[in-house]
Amino acid sequence: MKVILTQNVPSLGKAGDLVKVNDGYARNLLIPKGLAIEANEKNIKTFEHDKKNILQKAQKEHKTAEDMASALVDVTITISRKVGDQDKIFGSVTSKDIELALKEKGFDIDKKMIIHDEQIKSLGEFKIKVKVHSGVEAEVKLNVIGEPRV
Repeated sequence: MKVILTQNVPSLGKAGDLVKVNDGYARNLLIPKGLAIEANEKNIKTFEHDKKNILQKAQKEHKTAEDMASALVDVTITISRKVGDQDKIFGSVTSKDIELALKEKGFDIDKKMIIHDEQIKSLGEFKIKVKVHSGVEAEVKLNVIGEPRV
């Protein structure tokens, strides 16, 4: 019997694959558990139609992410911190701080999308990577300045 997998099955294949399996395996395990559907003409046409819609949606999301990434390249954010002796800042600049600064600039970026390897614990200019979408990254300039002492 031929079936279309609706989910990834480790021993058979990925979702969307058309595979031939034993009748009993399909009727007793795959179809009842929702792992596959029978590969008749109606199901194949429906699945192909859904597959096209999913691909179009993914392309649209990727295009939107690329547009956002090109806008982020020109952005410079400035964060001020209290400084002590020898111009060392108290604490560090976190992903949450960068997220809030980007939101002020009008970008809806989650802190999980912000990538920086080392902690930012000093004044200066830094380059921060933002993963906008899978395969789409942008680099934002971050300036850390000291607040004037009172």
